[in-house]
Amino acid sequence: MAEKDLDLAAVRQRIDHIDEQIQALISQRAEIAGHVRQVKGDLANPTAYYRPDREAQVLRRVVERNEGPLSDTVMLRLYREIMSACLAQQEPLRVAYLGPEGTFTQQAVYRQFGHSVSAIAQPSIEEVFLQVQAGEADFGVVPVENSSQGIVSHTLDMFLHSEIKISAEVELRIHQHLLTRARRLEDIERVYAHIQSLSQCKHWLAAHLPGAELLALSSNAEAARRVRSQPDAAAIAGRHAAEVYGLPVLFANIEDHVDNTTRFLVLGTELLAPSGEDKTTLLVAGSDGPGALFRLLEPLARHGVNMKRIESRPSRQGRWDYVFFIDVEGHVEDEALRAALAELTSEARMVKILGSYPRAILGRLPDQDPARKGATDP
Repeated sequence: MAEKDLDLAAVRQRIDHIDEQIQALISQRAEIAGHVRQVKGDLANPTAYYRPDREAQVLRRVVERNEGPLSDTVMLRLYREIMSACLAQQEPLRVAYLGPEGTFTQQAVYRQFGHSVSAIAQPSIEEVFLQVQAGEADFGVVPVENSSQGIVSHTLDMFLHSEIKISAEVELRIHQHLLTRARRLEDIERVYAHIQSLSQCKHWLAAHLPGAELLALSSNAEAARRVRSQPDAAAIAGRHAAEVYGLPVLFANIEDHVDNTTRFLVLGTELLAPSGEDKTTLLVAGSDGPGALFRLLEPLARHGVNMKRIESRPSRQGRWDYVFFIDVEGHVEDEALRAALAELTSEARMVKILGSYPRAILGRLPDQDPARKGATDP
């Protein structure tokens, strides 16, 4: 046997040995995770075992320890799947999401919880809230804003009359692909997609498919489903939808803005403990009159609380009456935010804490998706 073959055999033997160690350690981790049920009791529901605040701490340590050669994104994905599988041996989490199957919201479910969950598609954002409220789902996932299209107003409006809490946030880079059985752009007569996806790709469509009819549907997944039987049509959707509905990707990453990102909220029923890097979302209503908004925001500034976002929505309690959704840095148990909220409560006619939850981790890491490609994209 040549020296080169001996070296390769030695490398493979070392890899096999490492694989044995990895497998043994994963099994050991799963066994220890199983002890959680014994500590908390068999009557505890799955949310007693899955804590987004605790998971965020674990995953941040993964990033801190990572020295390569694998990227932070890859390491986090691996660890999340290990944690998901270990949790599922106790009882798989039931996660409701805005469906149907193949949507970006389903991708957000797997980004947050891993694949060892029971993902339950719902026809509307309202149904996701109702499933979590009724205990039919342990958690829910809904979109709340897109970096180029703005706020999903219906998600915010659901909090007006709901006791649901925000348990986590997920940031997902949205890459839109042109899915079709056609082999050339010239053969495409119609393009189906959700209205937001059509808007996110309008410049690309104008440049490459100026004569195609653009048809808005309820979701990109529905667009992909419809295109399966129409060889002269195309759908705009994510790669997950291409896999679910068995459609080739003719062109990848056709969105007009390369940093196109959607933020999703994970819905739960409890206010979480601090994770160390948190955000808090408030629902606030003030009294009418000059300087009303200033009086609501001034306590935050005085106590050094950084506001990240503010949105106004009709309160639905009277004409031209509005409430404000405010995202701030920190947890409600932090001293500065606690002091600011005490003052704000005395000034506002309503202050509702929608959640204190871990800041998105993956959304702040380098994107690993391939660069824009044409028909050769795998």
